[in-house]
Amino acid sequence: MKKIIAACGLAAMLSFSPDATAAGKGPELTYTINLNDRADDHFKVTLDVKGLKAENNIFQFAATAPGTYQTMDIGRFVKAFKAYDKKGRELEVKQVSTNQWQLSKPDKVRKISYQVAETWDTPVEDRKVYGMCGTSLEQDHALINGQGVFGYLKGLQAAPMRIKLEHPQEWLVGTALKTDAKGYYTANSYDHIVDSPIMLGNLTKAATDYNGTTIDIYTYSKTGKIRSEDLMQNMTSMLGAAHKFVVDFPVDRYTFLYHFEDQDWGAWEHSFSSGYVMKEHDLTPQYAKQLTDIAAHEFFHIITPLNIHSEIIEQFNFVEPTPSQHLWLYEGTTEWASDMMQLRGGLVDLPAYLQDLTQKLYVDDNLDKNYSILKLALTSYTPEGQKQYGNIYNRGAVAAALLDIRLLELSGGKRGLREVINELSKEYGQKKAFPENEFFDVFTAKTYPEIGDFFNRYIKNAEPLPLTEYYGKLGINYTPTVSTGEMIKSLGFNFGAPDGKIRVANIHESIKTTGLQDFDEVVAVNGTPLTLQNANQVLGGLSALKPGDAYKFTVSRDGQQKELDLKMIEREKILKHRFEVNEQATPEQVALRNNWMRNL
Repeated sequence: MKKIIAACGLAAMLSFSPDATAAGKGPELTYTINLNDRADDHFKVTLDVKGLKAENNIFQFAATAPGTYQTMDIGRFVKAFKAYDKKGRELEVKQVSTNQWQLSKPDKVRKISYQVAETWDTPVEDRKVYGMCGTSLEQDHALINGQGVFGYLKGLQAAPMRIKLEHPQEWLVGTALKTDAKGYYTANSYDHIVDSPIMLGNLTKAATDYNGTTIDIYTYSKTGKIRSEDLMQNMTSMLGAAHKFVVDFPVDRYTFLYHFEDQDWGAWEHSFSSGYVMKEHDLTPQYAKQLTDIAAHEFFHIITPLNIHSEIIEQFNFVEPTPSQHLWLYEGTTEWASDMMQLRGGLVDLPAYLQDLTQKLYVDDNLDKNYSILKLALTSYTPEGQKQYGNIYNRGAVAAALLDIRLLELSGGKRGLREVINELSKEYGQKKAFPENEFFDVFTAKTYPEIGDFFNRYIKNAEPLPLTEYYGKLGINYTPTVSTGEMIKSLGFNFGAPDGKIRVANIHESIKTTGLQDFDEVVAVNGTPLTLQNANQVLGGLSALKPGDAYKFTVSRDGQQKELDLKMIEREKILKHRFEVNEQATPEQVALRNNWMRNL
């Protein structure tokens, strides 16, 4: 999942075969969603079922979903949950927790009905569901992420299910799910439906065959500015670079679902598809490149974690959020790969690649450098971890880049991270999970003892990343800071939104005396409420201030709000994280750099 907030997804990727069938005959499950009735922003869902047993007495809605690293508690959005017998008589049900309803007589149940509010337009006090992982129901379209609409019966998480979508005849349906002879969409399990988002409505579609893999693009664009055909045209080069990087696509089809309206939320990746919720702009070359960069990240997830994943991903716990310690692999390595395959594929040049690296290090500066990548993964579901979560795409990706350099060095330029990842993909694959608690040792045994030391220092612990040393091996000079002697005006801190709330970080010493603290949430500026939607306008207004000019922040900290008096300051302009090719590099450095810049 790649999250974009204001200025700028591990995935619901589960190891099953899309065409597999469950062994044995179990209860028949047919879900129907009435999308013709869209008046009150609620999905009307019915489940026709027979063959339930006493142990199937709990109907479960998702507490979370793979790759979101967020506690969602979808049960908060559910109302009018009812159960009926074969004669249509209502049976007693009882809500026993936020996400669970208990059936009094499961063996008598033939129909379950409920309504679930769309997450986009339903206000909640906390834990607002990420937009790209949520649901939307409007007059001209609908967006369904499986965990936001469907639930499952206890003991039947792995049972096959059919889905009937009742919708206006003119609507187009975009999904990676297949249909049966009767036109029902089929999923092998609850995990499969969560792994298969559905977008339908007034959409455009483009399709192509790329080296045996069918690529579909479905697009909803509020005013029609962006069409699937244009997105496909801009994506062709990225697909070529991806194909060379992974050697061969491990899927026979892949579906891109694009939603363009008035929010930049980001993307969520799945086994055979990915969903994007982006702001509608004119499709300029710059915007097209941004979309392609994000798509490159999501598409690479066909390797990890689709083909390389632990048992925590394979046997996902929808009841209680359970983190995996290998977020460095699922997201950090994927973000590295999405950049590296574009460099090696000629889509970006070396200066542009290094500039992107600089931007990632800037973000890392604004977050807690004592927070290891492993700790980030293990606390990702907590409020504390959510503040640091965005750094998996920054320090996590930079750590993967360094791991690649180290592997190339140890192998004499013959085997980098790309090659190891491709080997692991073939060794494990969609149906075989790696052991969660042993994978660091597995990876080390497959490579070199020195890699175990790398994991201990830079993944499990938070030692400063060895940028100067490692990029020096490639004949690329890295300088952490460069003094310019030029004085500029400055707020004295940076902004970020790692958890969807606008926070300050990297505060200058002269500003700390005002009481402002790292990770304070800014809720108002000069009395004007601050939101993600108006942040560019409200914060942009501060640029007109001169050194010494005063302004006020209202900040929230530990549940308490406080008003602070601040002033624009003046400080020396410092250039940070500078990369430059060393023109006096040794032949050995140049040789390693040449290998680093190409697929081996």
